[in-house]
Amino acid sequence: MSFEYPQSSLGQVAKVRSGFAFKSKDWQSAGIPVVKIANVKNGRLDMSGCSFVSEEVAQAAKAFILERGDILISMTGYVGDVARVRLDDLPCALNQRVGRFHSFKRDKIHPEFLFFHLRDGQTRREIEQRAYGSAQPNISSGGIEETQIYLPDLQTQKAIARILGALDDKIELNQKMNQTLEDIAKAIFKSWFVDFDPVRAKAEGRATGLPAEISNLFPDELVDSEIGEIPAGWKSSSLAEIADIQNGYAFKSKDWSDDGEIPVIKIGNVKPTIVDVENCSRVRRAIVSGLDRFKLMRGDILIGMTGYVGEVGLVPNTREMPYLNQRVGRIMPLRNDDYGFVVALCRREEFKSEVENLGTGSAQANVSSGSIKGIRLPLPPQNLRKVFHENASPIIDRILVASEEARCLSDLRDLLLPKLISGELCIPDAEKFLEEAGI
Repeated sequence: MSFEYPQSSLGQVAKVRSGFAFKSKDWQSAGIPVVKIANVKNGRLDMSGCSFVSEEVAQAAKAFILERGDILISMTGYVGDVARVRLDDLPCALNQRVGRFHSFKRDKIHPEFLFFHLRDGQTRREIEQRAYGSAQPNISSGGIEETQIYLPDLQTQKAIARILGALDDKIELNQKMNQTLEDIAKAIFKSWFVDFDPVRAKAEGRATGLPAEISNLFPDELVDSEIGEIPAGWKSSSLAEIADIQNGYAFKSKDWSDDGEIPVIKIGNVKPTIVDVENCSRVRRAIVSGLDRFKLMRGDILIGMTGYVGEVGLVPNTREMPYLNQRVGRIMPLRNDDYGFVVALCRREEFKSEVENLGTGSAQANVSSGSIKGIRLPLPPQNLRKVFHENASPIIDRILVASEEARCLSDLRDLLLPKLISGELCIPDAEKFLEEAGI
């Protein structure tokens, strides 16, 4: 039996305080990380590219040093976006215009329940509606505290948080597993094709630690080449010898539609490891008629060619496969059994740095497909590349599977969330649903 829980203003159970107004002279390239608006993303902190202050400056603002479990909310720009501070995020400090919830009335509200409530779409929309300013929306602490929330009893709040938290934990576990899997593939690639560990071991009369059938594919000496020392029998070559790059289609401004059915991958969707196929711009189905060559497939390797040049991600499976927009390149191995080698090569930070160095333009970096294909590399024989592919491709597939599973779990969480916090879906039914799903 479902029913609607009573409601309360958020300010009756918790308060919001904005972060510290660090000065421009405080910023430096290393030190204590500072959480800014751009770091608050979809329930988590993304501290890539964050700003830093010295320990002395952070100590002077010690009231704004964050703790594990803190709930943060963006108060400017992407108003209402929230994040929860994890142990891995610490230490860090809080910048102005990012709010932190505090002074919880523990007999009325469970912080974990509030965190999930804030991620509800309707709650987010209500917060956004209270924002002011057209060019860049802003909201005050008071405006956030006026937001209405559902307030079931504490036992129910804890049960809801436990159910939604189980989904979040599984999503995070998949993300961590993906990172581990990619690190394994990168480590093998670096050992074989960058550091030439098996070659050096054989040259020194040591065991390579590899099965004989693989070890035998490596030579026992390094020779000089135009790109430095490389294993004997390998080529000083370029990416063009093993892969081509397809540029995306130049969709016109009139093609985009809020009610379009077909997703299109733009530069902003090319994320590290896995391309974001959910938050896409869309065009009407009729627009892509005759554009089948730009339709993407699962496992496609995409690279950013404008702005964040050199960012490389893989396309996961999704209900409606997206199309490729201009200034995003699809890296296409010339041989199927070079796929694993090309993925590992292009996902290296050193490869991204080389692409960045090829960029032209001061306001926004651009790079051509020809320039990317011209990147030099020591190219091992095809039989060795094939062996690497046979070892790497199952890892790559597992990364894609874990990503696709995480997206399904995220969709499930977002489906259950509003029904649970409002009382439309009762706790036993939700628990039974997750049990049947094996979660």
